[in-house]
Amino acid sequence: SMHSGHNLETLDFDSVQRANPEMQRRAQEVIDRCWQRGDDNPILAIHDVGAGGLSNAFPELAYGGGVGAWFDLRRIPNEEPAMSPREIWSNEAQERYVLAIRPEQRDLFLSLCERERCPVAIVGEATIQHHLRVDDPLLGGTPVDMDLEALLGKPPRMQRTVTRAASRFPALQLEPAQGHLLQALERVLRLPAVADKTFLITISDRTVGGLCARDPCVGPWQVPVADVAVTLADFQGFRGEAFALGERAPLALLSGPASGRMAVAEALTNLAAARIEHLAHVRLSANWMASAGALHEDALLYDTVAAVRDLCLSLGISIPVGKDSLSMRTVWQDEQGVDRAVTAPLSLVVSAFANCVDVRRTLTPELRWVAGGSELLLVDLGRGKNRLGGSALAQVYAQVGSEPPDLDAPQDLKAFFEVLQQLQRAGRVLAYHDRSDGGLLVTLCEMLFCSHLGACIDLGALSPLPDVLGPLFCEELGAVLQVAHSEQEAVLKAFAAAGLAHCVHCLGSVTNSGELLVTRAGKTLLSSPVSALHRLWSETTYRLQSLRDDPQCAQEEYDRLLDPLDVGLHASLSFDPEQNGAGLLIGRGHRPPVAVLREQGVNGQVEMAAAFHQAGFAAVDVHMSDILSGRVNLQEFVGLVACGGFSYGDVLGAGEGWAKSILFNERAREAFAQFFARGDVFALGVCNGCQMLSHLSTLIPGTAHWPRFVRNRSEQFEARWVMLEVLPSPSLFLQGMAGSRIPVPVAHGEGRAQLPPGAEWSVVRSQMA
Repeated sequence: SMHSGHNLETLDFDSVQRANPEMQRRAQEVIDRCWQRGDDNPILAIHDVGAGGLSNAFPELAYGGGVGAWFDLRRIPNEEPAMSPREIWSNEAQERYVLAIRPEQRDLFLSLCERERCPVAIVGEATIQHHLRVDDPLLGGTPVDMDLEALLGKPPRMQRTVTRAASRFPALQLEPAQGHLLQALERVLRLPAVADKTFLITISDRTVGGLCARDPCVGPWQVPVADVAVTLADFQGFRGEAFALGERAPLALLSGPASGRMAVAEALTNLAAARIEHLAHVRLSANWMASAGALHEDALLYDTVAAVRDLCLSLGISIPVGKDSLSMRTVWQDEQGVDRAVTAPLSLVVSAFANCVDVRRTLTPELRWVAGGSELLLVDLGRGKNRLGGSALAQVYAQVGSEPPDLDAPQDLKAFFEVLQQLQRAGRVLAYHDRSDGGLLVTLCEMLFCSHLGACIDLGALSPLPDVLGPLFCEELGAVLQVAHSEQEAVLKAFAAAGLAHCVHCLGSVTNSGELLVTRAGKTLLSSPVSALHRLWSETTYRLQSLRDDPQCAQEEYDRLLDPLDVGLHASLSFDPEQNGAGLLIGRGHRPPVAVLREQGVNGQVEMAAAFHQAGFAAVDVHMSDILSGRVNLQEFVGLVACGGFSYGDVLGAGEGWAKSILFNERAREAFAQFFARGDVFALGVCNGCQMLSHLSTLIPGTAHWPRFVRNRSEQFEARWVMLEVLPSPSLFLQGMAGSRIPVPVAHGEGRAQLPPGAEWSVVRSQMA
């Protein structure tokens, strides 16, 4: 911890590298095994290791429990014994937890760690006296010996002398040529803050865990425009949790308090797409970033925090957790020795969380084509002010503007949230998209992109002034709703009863023309095919993918937007998914045991176990350490499923590494060979597990035609939903499914099947048949 800009360049390369998900996963597996024991949980308290390292985590753990503590510095796992006591005690190595364990369950806890291959050490004891003592047997002495109250008691209040400064940006000025609607829209659609984020979203697994109910990609063509993320609470019911983000950092250049209020409000208008019982059930997490000590920044931070506090009190919601990064400034000298500095503007990122009553009720921007027609409604919580300061429109014309949007009436936001939940409960809203980056026109475009429909919009009801840029590009709070004509009157009455009658405007209707038409007073302001606007919106992601990934793959994906015959994801089944062939056996209490196998890097075992349980099996958790140690015998199972994950030893070829841990271990090799030699068993490999099984072909009879899985042609990890057609096959997993077309998720960096030398796919298919 040092003043911003005072560190040496070499320190950037010597800093903590927070990139060991495997160790984090192992620690989490141990924690999960413990809390799942209920009242018999060995863990009494837990604290993650972050800023300050153990010097912060251990004392806080003891202080929070109302006890003192004694520690042996040399029991702490450390690969560098030459480190000084201060370095051991204070380094900030990540992926570590400190825990208080019940003494009588110490051996149980250590055995759980051994099974998960999770490094662990008992380094100290709790004491009755509220005192902290750290001994160093190697060098002798007691580096730390003090009362905990002196360390963690109430500190003196910080005093800062601050100054405030008013924003001095000029009012937004747009020349007539710049104000041309289509030109302005083209620029805004290409702005990275507004444009298609596919290049980011498809490189992260959005299906891991099996409980993702709403990910960023919406509709048959998987367009990343979702407002809210929703996960299921379990594998049987429909309750879950909803998560949404809000951030309006550019507004802080004009008004810190406005940016804070708008960040909170945006998180809530995003979260409103999920089915939540009441606004009071929402909790927020605030991530503050500022340059403490820089000119005027301390006062701006204080005013913004105060504004957010007052807003949350008026809304009846709380911020129980948060984080801050207050060194957002860097200084250096250029080649001429002139001092330079860059200070990041104040920003607040708000995460909103709430329990979701029914994940199936989550609204998306995907428009629906309904018999009888439908209407698009704008709920304008800005009440017609149409302020453009800090907007995407201002940015694409190299300006900031002078007047930012703001939440002027918190009760309007509260009423909007509650009314929308009522309408969701009654099923009166077909589609929903909040208005944020880019404004109303971008909101409408994104709803059309994921729907491949059209819209006819009349701006006559939005503003009595001739200005069209303000209503179409301002980023005031609000949302666009699609409602059926038969429900329009009931929806308008609901908003009127909540005092929002003057905020709701009828924009126009949804069409099947595939064209966006914007008119005012009978004059056409904009007429464009939706596909052409979609290409503009996706051009930024295409350019980035072309530089980062295989250019040909990027071009193929970009050109897919031109295909009018692409029907997107759909399902056509040759079987009834409601039929449960295992029901009779389950009723008799017969569940064949199946080993759900996992190794380092695997994180898909829970949903795999749930799937096999639903299919009538008794799923048993089997770690590779169980087989290597002889604790588990594969002969006890009728099936084996190797699960998916993210790596193996943090290298490519994750499944190959897993396979070699079997092939090069005598006990494991023999166990798997005996299992595969049986004629009454089955095996399934998914993701890493599929790759692993393909490398065990020498142990599995009849696998000479099996492919290997190599790096994707795109040269990138790919997380997608793809269409799958089930061909006739002897596989017991696919019986009765031939001819079905279904969308399935894929997530792998090495998912491209490569046949053995000389083999052809036509021959492989005939062998399989």
